[in-house]
Amino acid sequence: MAIIITSALPALLWGVAFANIVKGVPLEKASSGSIEYVGGFFNLLNPYALLGGLVTLSVFYTHGAVFLALKTAGGIRDRANSIAKVSGLVAAVAAVSFLLWTNLMLDAFDLTVVSLSALVAIFWVTGMAMNLKRREGWAFIFSAVTIATFVSTLFFALYPRVMPSSLGSQYDLTITNASSTDYTLKVMTVVALIMTPLVLIYQGWTYWVFRKRISASQIADPERGVLDMVSHTLHQ
Repeated sequence: MAIIITSALPALLWGVAFANIVKGVPLEKASSGSIEYVGGFFNLLNPYALLGGLVTLSVFYTHGAVFLALKTAGGIRDRANSIAKVSGLVAAVAAVSFLLWTNLMLDAFDLTVVSLSALVAIFWVTGMAMNLKRREGWAFIFSAVTIATFVSTLFFALYPRVMPSSLGSQYDLTITNASSTDYTLKVMTVVALIMTPLVLIYQGWTYWVFRKRISASQIADPERGVLDMVSHTLHQ
């Protein structure tokens, strides 16, 4: 139960945080001249933010179920496919509602945001269709692309702001007033150019090593886990 809760909470709070960033939070200039948050904890648990949390929770849950179906065989694969069908539908309804709400909140019609929102829906429906056909590889790719497009939609909805203030645009944090110094940006660019390819290579190698499906038939005693065997050994 603990691992379920600690896995679900970050997925939920990730959406809550991003939704609050898009919607705007109470920011104002302090006496020191810096922009500070002046709201309370429950300001962050508004309906729009909670809907955003439901979106990310259901999308990540479905993404995980699709990956589980991709990497397993037999009964586990069947159950993961069934779970993805249901959670994928929940995610679709939540995401459409959230993106519609997001577009209605914008100060003016933004063709880029509308187009990206439509792409999110197209990619997700395509991924779920692939899951129904038990083509989990394509389903996983399309769900991953959906997540990337969804995040891009939120960033385009924000630009050039990075965190709007609900108390007035004069308190908004933008890419200009919230940016680091030129020296810091140069250092981080160099670090990113070096480290990003290394991370991608490592992740690619990891996926290649674990590219095959696994099933209970490959486990000597599938009914007993590692902790069961340790406990049995200690009590002998």
